[in-house]
Amino acid sequence: MNEHFSLSFQFLFSLTVTRFFTFLFAIVIIVSSLILNQDQTVIAQQQQQQQKPQLSGSDTNQSLPQAQQQQQPFLEDLSFDLDGISFSHHMASVNGIQIHYVIGGKGDPVVLLHGFPQSWYEWRHIMPALAKNYTVVVPDLRGFGDSSKPVTGYDGKTTAEDIYQLTSQLGFNKIFLVAHDVGSQTAYSYAAAYPNHVSKLVIMDFPYPGFLPPEFGENGPWWFAFHQTPNLPETLVEGKEREYISWFFKGLAYNPSAITEEDIDIFASHFSAPGTARTAFEHFRAFPVDAEQNKESAKNKITIPVLALGGDVYPALGGDLPGNFALSSLQSLATNVTGVTVPFSGHWIPEERPDFVLDQLTKFFRNSSITNQ
Repeated sequence: MNEHFSLSFQFLFSLTVTRFFTFLFAIVIIVSSLILNQDQTVIAQQQQQQQKPQLSGSDTNQSLPQAQQQQQPFLEDLSFDLDGISFSHHMASVNGIQIHYVIGGKGDPVVLLHGFPQSWYEWRHIMPALAKNYTVVVPDLRGFGDSSKPVTGYDGKTTAEDIYQLTSQLGFNKIFLVAHDVGSQTAYSYAAAYPNHVSKLVIMDFPYPGFLPPEFGENGPWWFAFHQTPNLPETLVEGKEREYISWFFKGLAYNPSAITEEDIDIFASHFSAPGTARTAFEHFRAFPVDAEQNKESAKNKITIPVLALGGDVYPALGGDLPGNFALSSLQSLATNVTGVTVPFSGHWIPEERPDFVLDQLTKFFRNSSITNQ
């Protein structure tokens, strides 16, 4: 009897001890896992901080670094200053995607559309002065910056619908529309689809698919075809994104110093993000579709006033090329076009000659009040 009781007690005691140590071991494993995950998170955050470009401003322009810092991951409604003018970041759900935009100022709305391989930050020198008299809206086009990067939808009509839905959400029935490079296709398609919603249109340095001017060549420069090649350019530039876009900033500028190394860091930080090179090239891959859309819309030319600004010198294309590419193309698409060649500027007009651009915009928009109800 006693022996049976002793054996039972030993068995229960052994079972209890085994369960206790099993439970203790499980607790140790869980706690260790949580600590490891925390450590990994901290390490990842430290690595991200180390990978961010070190941005520092000059003594003469303290607001520029603030703008550069806004290119880092942002919180909704985050505000910042450019030359003493307040702007803020926002996201909008439009046309099945998310569009990031910056907004500031007060008055009639002016929408600024960037080109390749840039973002809203292209307009950093233009925004503060405009915002003194206008509400300035500066989106990242789909596939660029902090906007969505869907697989499809890079033709002019689709990207124009993105921007139209954005301006509609903001309550703007009519706008001044300004665009550069591939953003110009979006801008023209917007004006063609919604002519009563655009007061005046400004296009900078873009030859329209379907209406390439003779001086630009039958197929445009080499990168038009290269960027349209499926899968190849993104494969070849992977890991060398900054070097690749630097070639354009330096080679197509009359004044290369207008876009600093710190500025290139800003653009490269987005362009080198996963999937962005592909979606940026998709704007070029849409050129054949754009050409067909442009030819169709050219049957009924837009009649709103259009200002076409063209560069003066393009070192990578041989220097001083004749003609104004945007003007030559737009004459087939619009009835009321004024062309101006921007002196001492290459392709990057808003950054190389912001003073000249602001003067042209001020004169062009003058005496044109917009009623938005």
